[in-house]
Amino acid sequence: MNTNEVNLFEKIQSQLDGLLSEITILSKKSPNDGVNKFKLKFINEVLSSANKLLGTPYKPLASFEQFDEDDLPSNSDVTFILSQYLNCFEKMRADNIYRLQQYDGNKYFYEWFWTVDKSKSKIKTGPPKKIK
Repeated sequence: MNTNEVNLFEKIQSQLDGLLSEITILSKKSPNDGVNKFKLKFINEVLSSANKLLGTPYKPLASFEQFDEDDLPSNSDVTFILSQYLNCFEKMRADNIYRLQQYDGNKYFYEWFWTVDKSKSKIKTGPPKKIK
């Protein structure tokens, strides 16, 4: 990954997190209700960007590109797909970060950074999450 891809990754991951939070609320109230076309348009935009960034190695479902706006998916369907994408984003992130051990004079601690252009960068990130 290069610096632009890291920045794009963080943007899309934030968008996926936000979308999942919103749709999860709707899914708890009415799991079988369809997502409206307004929301679906933006969900599909984010998924399209995610597909480009993830590429074949990390894309969660080979046959899925985006939702059909003429056949509105249910809230639970969208929740399912967004969860799959976030898990694959985390796998991609985990494969492109490294841990640096530091000592502050009292104790050791770890900081996590992105690997950029196959080299260690100073772009901070968090530790890898356990993929569900």
